Amino acid sequence: MNPATSLSGRTAVVTGASRGIGRAIADLLAAQGADVVLVSRSAPVLAEAVESITERGGSAIAVTADVTAEDASEHIVAETLAAFGRLDILVNNAGGNSFMSPLESMRFAGWQKTFVLNVDSTVRLIQAALPSLIAGGHGSIVNVSSVTGLRGSPLMSHYGAAKAAVVSLTQSLGVELGERGVRANALVPGWVETDLTGFLRVDGGVEDVLLSRVPMRRWGTPQEIAQGALFLASDASSFMTGQVLVLDGGLSANP
Repeated sequence: MNPATSLSGRTAVVTGASRGIGRAIADLLAAQGADVVLVSRSAPVLAEAVESITERGGSAIAVTADVTAEDASEHIVAETLAAFGRLDILVNNAGGNSFMSPLESMRFAGWQKTFVLNVDSTVRLIQAALPSLIAGGHGSIVNVSSVTGLRGSPLMSHYGAAKAAVVSLTQSLGVELGERGVRANALVPGWVETDLTGFLRVDGGVEDVLLSRVPMRRWGTPQEIAQGALFLASDASSFMTGQVLVLDGGLSANP
């Protein structure tokens, strides 16, 4: 194990951890020695994910919670401290988007729901976790954004705006927390093949258009994104804060 990416003795919370990118991140952080708290709304799937980690010799617990609920953040942090006594790494991965619509005809309720899931829940959990992250002396916040937050996102302006807010929030936190032993960085995936992006692959024409803009001409995998999360969570990025790590197959480099 690379000493720079070893997480032995540290505790990580990963939201949206029952599947896709969150599941891959939780698996990798556990493999690197972290005690991992997996958070999701789906108790049965979450239990299977925890069992898979523990069967491989990792340390993990499940916390069933809807991150959009007002009391979820305090519950997650309390369960983490009760189980492991510390919180060193916070991966805000829960989020997503389930529809496409021009802004002109978008229901405002859809806009609000997108922001509650992708932005509000992230802010609440950071606020609840910060005392523990600061107390540990080497806390790391990894906020999962999206390539849609880096450029115009036609028909997904709601999601792009929410993920742009996550990037801006992360940059502000990097400055605010720089002297307090906590780093904050944003992880920006491009188009990744998960259940949450399944609606984009139903129509082959839509999928072809999306991938035509990706120089590598393929979807990313959750495991590839997890490698970026490990880098940001670990001492491998110990002099990095307030930054944006983009893993998008070259999409954002396209003119």
